[in-house]
Amino acid sequence: MDDLSTYLLPDHPEAEVFTSAEPAVERLERLYQEATAHLSAHFDAALRDGRPAARVRAYYPEIRLTVNSFDKVDSRLSFGHVSQPGTYATTVTRPDLFHKYLIQQIGLLIQNHGVPVTIGLSSTPIPVHFAVAGNPNVSIPQEGVLDFSLRDIFDVPDLATTNDDIVNGTLSHFPDGAMPLAPFTAQRVDYSLARLSHYTATDADHFQNHVLFTNYQFYVDEFEAYARTALADPESGYTAFVATGNAIITTPDGVLAPSAKTPQMPTYHLKRPDGQGITLVNIGVGPSNAKTATDHIAVLRPHAWLMVGHCAGLRNTQALGDFVLAHAYLREDHVLDADLPIWVPIPALAEIQIALERAVADVTQLEGFELKRIMRTGTVATIDNRNWELRDQSGPVRRLSQSRAVALDMESATIAANGFRFRVPYGTLLCVSDKPLHGELKLPGMASQFYHTQVSRHLLIGIRAMERLRDMPLERIHSRKLRSFEETAFL
Repeated sequence: MDDLSTYLLPDHPEAEVFTSAEPAVERLERLYQEATAHLSAHFDAALRDGRPAARVRAYYPEIRLTVNSFDKVDSRLSFGHVSQPGTYATTVTRPDLFHKYLIQQIGLLIQNHGVPVTIGLSSTPIPVHFAVAGNPNVSIPQEGVLDFSLRDIFDVPDLATTNDDIVNGTLSHFPDGAMPLAPFTAQRVDYSLARLSHYTATDADHFQNHVLFTNYQFYVDEFEAYARTALADPESGYTAFVATGNAIITTPDGVLAPSAKTPQMPTYHLKRPDGQGITLVNIGVGPSNAKTATDHIAVLRPHAWLMVGHCAGLRNTQALGDFVLAHAYLREDHVLDADLPIWVPIPALAEIQIALERAVADVTQLEGFELKRIMRTGTVATIDNRNWELRDQSGPVRRLSQSRAVALDMESATIAANGFRFRVPYGTLLCVSDKPLHGELKLPGMASQFYHTQVSRHLLIGIRAMERLRDMPLERIHSRKLRSFEETAFL
């Protein structure tokens, strides 16, 4: 163990016990602010004055809970309680960003178990990269400018311990014997917050609790148009629209400054003051992008994410522009095989399915049996080879037929599987844009007409579904289907 007497450390206050969530979160925020201020000040001094005389360190704050009873809580709840007696803990980062979430989750623990929580400092150092990220008072130097090795003085990200062991179900206890209280450690959250900023060119603060994924830029244009209409309506509840580069407008005629860079996954946020707005992410094409986006957005603990993109229709009875509501997934994307074995079923979630189906009915004004004219419910297959048609089709086509698949794309099963893995409610509504098995491929003119007539309606359905989900109590949306035998108490 390191000799801490050789480190430059901030004050190390004693842990405190709390029986109320609000002061507990305030304590987390103070501890985190003191730790990051300490690291930022010494980092800035090192840039100005050179190598410090000793190593510099500060620790993440943590939440601890000890339960001594097997008393059962409300069996309808899928979160907010632990399954057995013991000590549980989690490190915490950016408590300012997760303020409402932490109050909600800590409050449920105190209420359901009748025991206090303990707030103190953990034994996990904060990497200096994460402490100074976004700090306008600290200038980050170019590599090679420093006359000393950064890792000789400061803690840096440790990728050996920054992993998904908790959500993957492969970590049951921390080295000190405590069990996980939350699905992600502070280091894992910080890592993803940094990646989100890089990939989306928007700050994590702007992300809303309901996330739409798409694979075409056309949806982005329609989303901005919808956002401007919403901002013109004071009854909509939406108060701002954020584009890449953190460009913000609050009025329907506001001017969006162009982003200095084109990110890999352009992201846009239609915001509400309570965070219950809608975020749209254009993940582009392919399962790798779908996994990358959901890997990082998951740490924000959204209440739902939906895929609204284009797909290949596999049945001759389908027409271009028809919708497909996924109720099962054939996973041939392969990007999650090591994290979520292929034999794990990805169930449809009733609340999501109902919200999507009713949104289709609302927007199209079709009901019951008539709705079947334009929407098919069935298995969606996701594949990692965009040009699978150019190979021997006998194998893929046979598997598609045996699975009863009605649509094929490159993202939906990945997004659903990662939703299952990360305990984020998920769903898929696709729009048929071509029928490769039947020789109906999009031609330029056909595509233009298709996009003009269908994208706006498809996006509106996704938005309406999210608004329905927003009105549901959290305990209904967060299904017990997503929870394992020994689950973390936090969502």
